[in-house]
Amino acid sequence: MSSMSKFAYLSVLLACLLGTAWLEFFLRTRVYRRTLRLILTVLPVVLVFSIWDAYAIAQGHWTFDSRFVTGVTTVANIPLDEILFFIVIPICSILSFEAVRSARNWEAGDEDQK
Repeated sequence: MSSMSKFAYLSVLLACLLGTAWLEFFLRTRVYRRTLRLILTVLPVVLVFSIWDAYAIAQGHWTFDSRFVTGVTTVANIPLDEILFFIVIPICSILSFEAVRSARNWEAGDEDQK
């Protein structure tokens, strides 16, 4: 097994980010421009799922294949790769949602008041 496989999880996350990043610029989703809004949206996801993962890891219900993660762990033995997953995937989802809204001119009820 190559040492590059240690970056498999991170590679998938990078591919997800690159696959959706263009939406910010070409469809003007303004996800990254609304930094506080993005943080307030992603932070609960990171907190809830980190707690869930910490519990599952501590109970032996959840493990990570050491061949495919960097080996860097955070609190409660959660791999850094997993914490990044909780950040990256919601961002990609929000970008996708906002892209559909932009392309279809749909309202979600949270549009800026003029």
